[in-house]
Amino acid sequence: MDLTYLLVLVVTLALGAGSQFLIKSTYKKWSQVPISTQLTGAEVARNMLDANGLTHVTIQKIPGIEGDLSDHFDPRNNVVSLSESVHDRATVGATAVACHECGHAVQHARGYAPAKLRGSLVPVVNLASNSWMLVLMAGIFMLTQAIPGATQLIWLAIILYGAVILFQVVTLPVEFDATSRGLAYIRSNPAVTAQESGGAKSVLRAAALTYVAAALSSLLYLLYLLTMVRR
Repeated sequence: MDLTYLLVLVVTLALGAGSQFLIKSTYKKWSQVPISTQLTGAEVARNMLDANGLTHVTIQKIPGIEGDLSDHFDPRNNVVSLSESVHDRATVGATAVACHECGHAVQHARGYAPAKLRGSLVPVVNLASNSWMLVLMAGIFMLTQAIPGATQLIWLAIILYGAVILFQVVTLPVEFDATSRGLAYIRSNPAVTAQESGGAKSVLRAAALTYVAAALSSLLYLLYLLTMVRR
C-alpha cells in the first residue's frame, strides 16, 4: 500500500469536494436573491455584449440544465450558452454568471493573449488527456515485468500529463480576467447595489476556486509521479 498515493488521493478529493460545495452553496444562495435591475441573465448578457460592440454574438438557452458551471462561451461560433436558471431568472447569481461568460466573449473579440494561448493548446490537451493514463499504465506494467523502456514510457506519460496541467494553469488568468470584466460591467450599472455586486463577486470567486483546486490537485499528482519515477 503506497501511503504517499493515499495522501495525495485524500487531499485531491478534499480539494475537489470542498470547491464544489463552495460554488454550489454560494450560487444557490445568490440565485435566490432578486437583482434590482430586474433583468434576466439573458437580458443582461445581451446588454453587456452590445455595450462592447459584440452585436454578432448570440445567446442561447441550454434546455433542462440547472447545473452550475454548465454555462459557457464558444468562440468557434460566437455563442454564449446559458443554463435555464441563468437565462430566465433576474437574480444576483444569474447576473454574475451571465456577465462572466460575456467576459469570455469580450476576451475573444479583443484578442486577449492568455485566451488565445489556451485555445491553441486545445488540440494538444485533447490528445494528452485521452492518452497519458494509458501510457502510464503501460509503463508501469512494463516496469513490473522488467521490460526495457518502461521508465521512458512513464516519462512520456508525465510529459503528456504536464501538457494537461499547463492548460489548467493557463486557464486561471483567463477565468480571473473574465470575472473582472463581468464585475466591472455589473458595477457600472447604478441600479446595482453594493450588496448585489458583493454577492456577484462571491459567486464568481467561488467558481474561480474550482479551477484553482483542479490545478492544485493535478500538480500534487504530478509531484507524486515524479517521486515514483525517482524510486
